[in-house]
Amino acid sequence: MTEPKLTRRLSDLEERTAHQEKTIEELNEMVSEQWRTIDGLEERLLRLQDRLQALESSGPAQKPEDEPPPPHY
Repeated sequence: MTEPKLTRRLSDLEERTAHQEKTIEELNEMVSEQWRTIDGLEERLLRLQDRLQALESSGPAQKPEDEPPPPHY
């Protein structure tokens, strides 16, 4: 190969590498943001599970038949 062709190929490879590095950085930031979101959702889920467990352990819920009839009866 001639030197101009090799120079052009090298330039193309460098350009591709730079583009790939930028893409990798963007994807890494996306993945990091998704993990932050997942961590937040897991925390919320744990709090909801704790609240549900507290409600369940506070006593039986009132059965519909034990409730007084609505005012229109």
